[in-house]
This record gives sequence, structure tokens and C-alpha cells, in this order.
Amino acid sequence: MPTPIRILLQTTIPHTEDDWHIGRFSILQAFLRGLKDVDGAPLCDVTARDRGPVKASDPVLARLDSTAFDQLWLFAVDTGDGLDAEDCRGIERFRERGGGVLVARDHMDLGCSVCGLSVLGSANFFHTRHLLPDIAARRRDDDQTPSISWPNFHSGANGDFQEICAQEPVHPILIDTDSPTGAVRFLPSHPHEGAVGAPPGEPSARVIATGTSKITGTRFNIAVAFEASPAAGAAVTQSTFHHFVDLNWDTAAGSPSFVTEPPGGALAGSSVAQASIRRYVVNLVCWLSGRDPDSVRDWKDDTASLRAGPNVE
Repeated sequence: MPTPIRILLQTTIPHTEDDWHIGRFSILQAFLRGLKDVDGAPLCDVTARDRGPVKASDPVLARLDSTAFDQLWLFAVDTGDGLDAEDCRGIERFRERGGGVLVARDHMDLGCSVCGLSVLGSANFFHTRHLLPDIAARRRDDDQTPSISWPNFHSGANGDFQEICAQEPVHPILIDTDSPTGAVRFLPSHPHEGAVGAPPGEPSARVIATGTSKITGTRFNIAVAFEASPAAGAAVTQSTFHHFVDLNWDTAAGSPSFVTEPPGGALAGSSVAQASIRRYVVNLVCWLSGRDPDSVRDWKDDTASLRAGPNVE
């Protein structure tokens, strides 16, 4: 019987109640913990935490390579001080020993501490650090929230869903045999997604999915996959952590007070989009550890898996 996949879900900020602390990813936590393997045993062993104090290296990330974790899902919700040099080295050593990594940031400079990750950091573009190479692309896409500048691609309201485009050849993370296209079609939308891209000269990386701005029609990158190799584990960089946060899966879960955009509700009414999001998460967790997603049982029937529980703030 395979051992459970040991996953660390981690933010890049200390616990701050009115912010994107790890408790705001509780629906994802519950979904991962509910997944079963072909024998009915738990597929995942999930640990969820915020980082330690910012004036010191994080006690887990800085030594991540010496832990028993198989995967790191890093939600970069900081404004620049979320990872220090020791944290970055710990994460890079973790990949070098075969660990799988997801990095998800957001608009403008939100999550820009990931620039300290050599290869994975180079796949992320921000407002003041590691700028988009195309100067013409350094312009505001979402113009509905004046306080947020580029990169800020508008894929829809929080609580709605967007149709994404799987790039050919369709990556294993995006394969969906229940979809009419054979690929994952929908992910949660967000008014201002960030910018990611495959680093030049990195043969293991390619853009696997794109989205389209509902304001300008601009095509933007949703996810970049880094294939596993003898030198490093598999990894994904994603345009926004809002693809995984409670607010975007169920607006009833609430949000920090600084979120002012009016929410949508289309995702709550679409069982097809909900199934697509569940498929994406199952594929992602399996691909990062080289497991077969077809060996995961019963997740398609979990109609409540994208809903907030009674204790979610």
C-alpha cells in the first residue's frame, strides 16, 4: 500500500487575522485530507501553517529538505519579506532531493519574495522586482481597482469561474477525460491575477495553461510546469493563489477587510466548473509526486468539497 503524500501547505506571512493566513485555505485542506487512494486509505497527510516571524528564517522552510514532506504548496501572500535567503535555500534543497513544489502568488508585488528562489523565482514577474521583459505588457489590465497596478489580469469576479486554455500537448495536470475537450476547462476567477512565464533557457519548463482578461481580451499565462529531473523535483508556478483560497471556492467563507471588489456567485451554481477545479487539484497533487490520478477514488462524487465548513471565518 502506498504511503500518504505528505504535503505542507504554507503561507509566507505570520498569522495575521485580517490577511490571507493559512486558515483561509481551509476548503483546500479539507478536500486534500478527504482524498482516498485505490485501497480507501488517505491519499494525503496534510500540514497547514503560516510562516514564523519575518525577522528570522522560517523554522520549517529553512530546513525543508531535512523534513519528511513530499510536497510544498507555497502561497506567497507577502509584500516582499516572506522568504529570506535561508528559506529559499531550504526550498531549493528540498527540490534537489526530489520534493514537489507549487508556488502561487498574486497581482503587482504580492508574493515577490519568491524572486529569491532561483529557477522558480525567475518564472514570476512583479511590479518592482523581476519585471515583465516585454515593456509594452507593463500596463494595467484590471482598471476597476485603482490601488492595484500591473501585473493585474482580470479573469472575473471572486466567486465566479474562468475558462482556461490548455496548451498543446495537454499536460498531465490538465488532462480531464470527463471534459468534452479532454482537458480541464475551468478554474476560479480573480479580478487581478499576476504574471508568470517559462524562464528562457530552462528546458524543463513550459506554459501549460492560459487565461483571457474579461476587460481587455489579453491572453495571460495561468501556470508554468517544471518537469522532474534527476536534479530537481517537479514544480508549478501559478498566476494567483486565489485559484485555491476559500473566498474563490465559496464566497460565504468571507475575506480580509481590504477585499473591496463585489463577489460573484457563478461557481456555486456550476457543478461542471466545480468538478473541473477538483480534477485540477487531484491531478496537481498526483503529478507533483508521480502518482496516477486514476488511482484516486470517489472524489468526483464529493459535491460539497468546494464549500466552507461552519468554522470558516
